[in-house]
Amino acid sequence: MKRLTIIIATVFFLLPLSAKKKTAPQPTDRQYWCEQAWKMAQPVLENMAKGELQKNMKTEFSPSFDNRNRKVVYMETFGRLMAGIAPWLALPDTLPLNATAADKDELEKRQQLRQWALASYKNSVDPQSPDYLVWGASGQNLVDAAYIAESFIRAYDALWMPLDNVTKQRYLTEFKKLRKIEPPYTNWFLFSSVIESFIAKAAGLNEYDDYRVMTTVRKVEEWYVGDGWYADGPVFAFDYYSSYVFHAMYLETLQNMLDARANTRLEYPKYYQRALKRAQKFAIILERFISPEGTFPVIGRSTPYRMAALQPLALMAWYQKLPKDLSNGQVRAALTKVMHRMYDEQNNYNDGGFLTIGFCGHQPETADWYTNNGSLYMTSLSLMPLGLPADHPFWTDKAEPWTQVKAWGGQPFPKDHRWGDDITTKDRW
Repeated sequence: MKRLTIIIATVFFLLPLSAKKKTAPQPTDRQYWCEQAWKMAQPVLENMAKGELQKNMKTEFSPSFDNRNRKVVYMETFGRLMAGIAPWLALPDTLPLNATAADKDELEKRQQLRQWALASYKNSVDPQSPDYLVWGASGQNLVDAAYIAESFIRAYDALWMPLDNVTKQRYLTEFKKLRKIEPPYTNWFLFSSVIESFIAKAAGLNEYDDYRVMTTVRKVEEWYVGDGWYADGPVFAFDYYSSYVFHAMYLETLQNMLDARANTRLEYPKYYQRALKRAQKFAIILERFISPEGTFPVIGRSTPYRMAALQPLALMAWYQKLPKDLSNGQVRAALTKVMHRMYDEQNNYNDGGFLTIGFCGHQPETADWYTNNGSLYMTSLSLMPLGLPADHPFWTDKAEPWTQVKAWGGQPFPKDHRWGDDITTKDRW
């Protein structure tokens, strides 16, 4: 009897302890995305806001890195990161009704990053700042100036308009100086067109180089090979440059010209609608690339750009222009699965908190001759749907199986067919 009493007392005593061992609640998909954005951005922007990025960033260069100025790493880091998180930082500083602790935490992080970003923008063009970027020191600057311009395009009211007039003029001056750089006969044409079309929007039609925009548009049309794919120049290569550059920067070039109300030979409204349909088709392809396990094919060059390969899918979600075959729930679920597979299972950051060269983990051998660990911040481009508010269906709709989950799980799934252009254009005169 005494022994039974002891056992009962012991069980009663241990019950509260076992209750305390409940599994911690899993973050929502949006909370997880915000965690990834913060982890990626905080070391960069906190340092750069203080003028200490070039002092403190732990850099890494390809084993075959060429002889260009190695300080390009800082412009690559800043420009590419901002192009990805700009939509998120552009959200208004408001909380939903019945805001949760997670909602408040996100708002605080977003406000802090925006504050650091605005200071960083100023430092990057201030010759007196230790974090003044190496504008014009290398042809590579044309590339990453375009990503800075792209960040302004994606958050015009939140990131461009608040800058003081001196800083704005410094950017316009630096952008114009890059006209001396001759782009190779590849996707680089779009870096020129994004910069020039942004100048048209921000400074007026008298300030931009119309020829660089029109030539790019004509060349991109020549290089379209069909079914959502662009060739990176005259010869097609099976890689992700349709993702990294073509779809997003082509749409943004065309939209800037519409915003600037440019009156040229080109029918920009038709060009835009046609380019949008191509991007929608490519989004379908990218969604179908995502396996049930959250992996996607590793093809072509520049593989350390990681999830930038899925940029057009993220872009269509942020634009709220997903094609009818793709639901918000399935796209969110697919992208979240990829993030977990890529960021949870391998260490993608060095001990300074900066991205490392690799695709899924630290894999220096994947680097090309132009790769440094600033290049890798293009992976932030997959985070653009954070620019949709927390109560948007992209975040609130129930997670759904994506195409490969359905196909390999014996469930019905939509057939895929070639999309042909159904919009024709001609010169207006």
